[in-house]
Amino acid sequence: MIAPAAARDLSPLTHPGRRRRATAPASARPPARRPSARKAAAPAGPTGRHYAGPVPPTGPPTADVAISEATGVDAELVTAMAALLPQLSSSAPPLTADDLAAVVDDPATSLFVARLGGRVVGSLTLAVFHVPTGVRAWIEDVVVDEAARGAGVGAALSAAAIERARQAGARTVDLTSRPSREAANRLYQRVGFARRDTNVYRFDLGS
Repeated sequence: MIAPAAARDLSPLTHPGRRRRATAPASARPPARRPSARKAAAPAGPTGRHYAGPVPPTGPPTADVAISEATGVDAELVTAMAALLPQLSSSAPPLTADDLAAVVDDPATSLFVARLGGRVVGSLTLAVFHVPTGVRAWIEDVVVDEAARGAGVGAALSAAAIERARQAGARTVDLTSRPSREAANRLYQRVGFARRDTNVYRFDLGS
């Protein structure tokens, strides 16, 4: 679900890679509960469910673009992603509610959702993970509905992901983009990404 009450606080974290937890006096604490595998939603802060950080200019104003981070899966999210995914990949299989839950519940990933005029028009997945050399952040599966392109949705999603990676302690954020996606490549360079002189390899594990 991506309702206002379930959205996460995007204020700074207290420890790299870990989400802040609110504490209450012992007398006010509820009885202990069994740990849940699902992500817990942090209380809404001053910015509410929206990302309020600086959004790089990219054409029309982005004031109407609202970014939230999914903390659960409901029919709205499933329907929205079913419409967005084919615009990202023609070979990707349809997403089920369980598929989306695996993404949302994974502590290493954050699924950002963009709304324009109250309608879900884009999404971005950020993976943050620890390796011996530090905290790494990787952006994957950025997609904006064709009807909403040019309205600053991609820039707003990128800005939210960059801020989340910064809060998690990452020093850099990486992504890949096919050369044929000319508009996307221009966007990434416009918001501050720089091309790296490196090789990208893939090992095909089969079906």
